[in-house]
Amino acid sequence: MQKGNVKALLPIGVFLVLYLGLGLIFEYALHIPMGFYNIPIVVAFLVALLVACLQNPKLKFDDKLEIMGKGVGDKNIITMILIFMIAGIFVGVVGRSSANSVAYFLLSIIPPRFAVAVLFVVSCFVSCAMGTSVGTITLITPIGVAVSAASGFSLPLCIGAVMGGAMFGDNLSFISDTTIAACNGQGCAMKDKFRENFAIALPAAIVTLVIILVLSFSSYTGEIAIEEYNLVQIIPYILVLIGGIVGINVFVVLLIGILSGSIIMLATGATAATELLANMGSGVAGMFETTMVAILVSALCALIREYGGFVALLNGIKKLFKGKKAGQLGMGLLVGAMDIATANNTVAIVIANPIAKEMAEDYGVSPKKTASILDTFSCIFQGVIPYGAQMLVAISAAAELGHEVSAFQIIPNLFYPFMLLISSLVFIFVVPEKKK
Repeated sequence: MQKGNVKALLPIGVFLVLYLGLGLIFEYALHIPMGFYNIPIVVAFLVALLVACLQNPKLKFDDKLEIMGKGVGDKNIITMILIFMIAGIFVGVVGRSSANSVAYFLLSIIPPRFAVAVLFVVSCFVSCAMGTSVGTITLITPIGVAVSAASGFSLPLCIGAVMGGAMFGDNLSFISDTTIAACNGQGCAMKDKFRENFAIALPAAIVTLVIILVLSFSSYTGEIAIEEYNLVQIIPYILVLIGGIVGINVFVVLLIGILSGSIIMLATGATAATELLANMGSGVAGMFETTMVAILVSALCALIREYGGFVALLNGIKKLFKGKKAGQLGMGLLVGAMDIATANNTVAIVIANPIAKEMAEDYGVSPKKTASILDTFSCIFQGVIPYGAQMLVAISAAAELGHEVSAFQIIPNLFYPFMLLISSLVFIFVVPEKKK
């Protein structure tokens, strides 16, 4: 067993104390409005990165920079950053008026009390087809914001529904990075892992839908402010939603949305040509914080991995959990710990794969079940951590439309990840395994 270094995990602790600790003090001790929103997450990660750089003095600083560079250059990180940038342009191009038009049109053709439930179901379908939760949240959050403003439903509830649906597809989609990483790492067929996962995810989704409907009916006032909307401005969103459901690559979908949105905004006179370019720039600028977090986290994780921090964490979890059922929970907590550390569920699965495979062999757990546990638990944790890309993108999209909301207002409304956790525990400890 490779020797780990527990001290290498110190930067993660520093970040959590700074970000969560100060947030709790601001919000509940000092009673500062939007206290958590006032915590500069980039600064917190920079301090954590500084702590990591000060560790291991035997390693030259230039070597540390090289390690960080390799971490930032990972394919998953580059893909995420490009999605953030293109998504920012899309939001900047279509702007608030298009999202409002979609929301008002939606509220005019369905009973308004079902609006939040529809947001959840649509997010489930789009994320399953696109295979990306971040892309889904980028596309549908503006609609959720507009639905909240028009219907009176709380903004955290609407965003929570969108995020929950996005994580449903992230967990199940055949083209999701998490599915591919888990199946490749455990050596199982995607269809087998899907069947294992679906039995866990479907009950969680149904219960989530029921909760959303109950909350919607109880909070529905009947006062809906449906303003005039432009059906033509709905076209970019319809195109991207159809592209998402069909399963077209997320980059292609976003480019279609940008191109169609630009043509429509210029043709209808909604935006001047000079303003369009400025809106693109402001849309990208709105994704600055999210992009910087992705870069800093990848650099920080590269150093922690080099110092042996992740090995120490993996070894500790393996020693702690004994027995088949406990071993399965251990695998879930293993990938969850990796996700808390890396804020990236795909990277968490890749890191956890080797030790999880070894644990599966020791405990007699099938590859498909191991892959399912890794993917499911990584999505559970990624779906609720306040500094994950999904949460930051949702908050940024809402802020772009003039609505401030904090992660800790959204978290209590993330019903799907919590229901998925309960469903997973039931399947591990209660549901008997099928005989081979």
